Amino acid sequence: MGFFSWHTQDTDKSIANNFSERPTFRVYMTDDKGNQWMEESYDGYGVFGGMDYFELVAKMNGLETRSQGIDFYYDNKDCLSPNLSESADWVWKNEQPKRCADQGYFYDF
Repeated sequence: MGFFSWHTQDTDKSIANNFSERPTFRVYMTDDKGNQWMEESYDGYGVFGGMDYFELVAKMNGLETRSQGIDFYYDNKDCLSPNLSESADWVWKNEQPKRCADQGYFYDF
């Protein structure tokens, strides 16, 4: 299995993981209720500030487990998803962040 990564929704920057040659940067994950988690050095496995992205997808969509969240996220274009931004002032939108084709690691330099 590879890494999970996305682009920030406010700046469209690929969220590099700390195994990459690209530097990491502060990312905020925001849910539909306005709760926010801040991550300084993303590890590539979906956890931002101690909260797992896919556990949060599950919670936001009335499911229970990370595995259910992963399946639901990839099978449903209209699922509620956490937002990812560089700005702490970001206000959640009902819009999935763009997935990073490079998985936050496999960049062409």
